[in-house]
Amino acid sequence: MNSISNIIDWFINTGVLNMALIALIYLTVFALLGLFLVLLERKVAAWFQLRIGPNRVGYLGLFQTIADALKLVSKELTGTVKADKFLYNLAPYFVIVTSLMALAVFPFTKDLQAFDINIGIFFLIAISSIGVIGILLGGWSSNNKFALIGAMRSGVQTVSYELSVGLSLLTMVILTGSLQLSEIIEVQKSGWLIVQGHIPAIIAFMIYMIAGTAETNRAPFDMVEAESELGAGYHTEYSGMKFAYFFLAEFINMFIIAAIATTIFFGGWLSPFGITESLPWMGLFWFLVKTFVLVFLMMWFRWTFPRLRVDQLLTLEWKYLLPINLVNLVLMAVIVWLNLTIQI
Repeated sequence: MNSISNIIDWFINTGVLNMALIALIYLTVFALLGLFLVLLERKVAAWFQLRIGPNRVGYLGLFQTIADALKLVSKELTGTVKADKFLYNLAPYFVIVTSLMALAVFPFTKDLQAFDINIGIFFLIAISSIGVIGILLGGWSSNNKFALIGAMRSGVQTVSYELSVGLSLLTMVILTGSLQLSEIIEVQKSGWLIVQGHIPAIIAFMIYMIAGTAETNRAPFDMVEAESELGAGYHTEYSGMKFAYFFLAEFINMFIIAAIATTIFFGGWLSPFGITESLPWMGLFWFLVKTFVLVFLMMWFRWTFPRLRVDQLLTLEWKYLLPINLVNLVLMAVIVWLNLTIQI
């Protein structure tokens, strides 16, 4: 009994229990976020197609994604006989963990931020880049030609469009002089960066949204899982919760792309009306409102533009977005050098 009590005391004194509780709450909140985004996607799709959408499970179909999640949990986990079992099983967890890691540095409010690191933007760029490794592992280890083609497309797409994402963010770093997300929000108390930075900031935002949509493999850049060509793409051989992890990671990544844009271009948790937040959670409210508006914009893309071919995808990046981004970076440097920023 003494040994058991010593172990319990160790857990309490070292704060392991508190960390475990925080991790559990963190995972639960963002799992629910993913389920909500799936429901929102289906409702938005129905709205664009003049349908009702999910409407049977719960009031207005609000519990439809929960029912779908329970169904996936109960499904049998099948796989191919010739698959590399270790990498095949590792891939979905790698993808979902990298997605959740990126959320740790976001300043949702002035006081709600897990890690306020001074290289926050570089951290986000790095984490978003390594997430594709999980997709490559899943496609290659499945021993399926459709999955492999989808995974290779994802690798090419991510490497290409990560350049535009990074350059768009670095354009704003030149304007703020900081890589720390909390400091970037503080700079925007005198006006959103998309306003302070003149036309180069607007161009950076537009390129960022296009490249960010491509990086998350969302339509019209969804060649990695083009149903008419590849079945389900890189996760063709996955079922049950392993398939759900890939699906959930895609929607969390979409939220991350929108949250980065909210933080960098639109003032993060700051009120758009310049009102000092008197309520402690008002900052979180404004952060989520701005983020979900951008999420809706990304969903809008899906039902507006047709899917690009692979050659069109790469032409758009290397011949148009990247050169424009490089010129835009120089223009922003000139604006900062001449001190022509707009203060509100």
